[in-house]
Amino acid sequence: MHTVYVGCCGYCLSRSKYYSTFKTVEIQETFYDLPSEDRMRILRGESPQGFVFNMKAYQGITHDLDSPTWRRAKRKLSETLRGSIGLLRPTRENVELWEETVKRAKALEAKVVVVQTPPSFGFSDENFRNALDFFSVATQRGVVVGWEPRGTWIDNPQSVRRIIESQTNLIHVVDPFRSKPTVVKEISYFRLHGIGGKDVNYSYKYTDIDLKVLCGLLGEFATSSREIYVMFNNISMAQDAQRFISVCSEVC
Repeated sequence: MHTVYVGCCGYCLSRSKYYSTFKTVEIQETFYDLPSEDRMRILRGESPQGFVFNMKAYQGITHDLDSPTWRRAKRKLSETLRGSIGLLRPTRENVELWEETVKRAKALEAKVVVVQTPPSFGFSDENFRNALDFFSVATQRGVVVGWEPRGTWIDNPQSVRRIIESQTNLIHVVDPFRSKPTVVKEISYFRLHGIGGKDVNYSYKYTDIDLKVLCGLLGEFATSSREIYVMFNNISMAQDAQRFISVCSEVC
């Protein structure tokens, strides 16, 4: 028996409307900054019973300080940390940022913490070793970690597989229209970034045919995964996610 949770990457509606429409959300504000644990508890407390939170890991863990994503941060980390944080470096500083991220995840009671690495963290021997070392620590903190590798990792699926298989609490997050997870575990987690473009096409609006194809793709994981998360991450995410629930009602 499996359960499919359909939602969006971020609150694309008022929170009250969102809670009445979807059963799960992926919190995005935790990527740009680290909100207080009280903020996470408030979100948890206002949600209806049975609602499932996921959250995106802090960018300090995954992105160098010169990444354009820092433009949206309320505070930028000290330049003294350059070379010590980001890019899954298994350093004391990066592990400390992960510990702070996990505190927020536990306050939120998040099911999956999504670690999205940038294309600049492509496949290399060094990055392979860093990912292995970092996730060996990160997965020991009592949370399910979902790694979404981008860039040249897609051309090195066996290396991704080795990393995912190395830890029980580590799952492979993919956009199902672009690739399939290298390992299927009890939790499957999909993030939909639009069709077309190199890595993302946020302006894309999914057609009914696309959504029917997606429904069929989920069937491949129904016997292996007890929970399947389908998280839309495009401009029309709210509308597309609602349409997907209608198109694929028998699965969702």
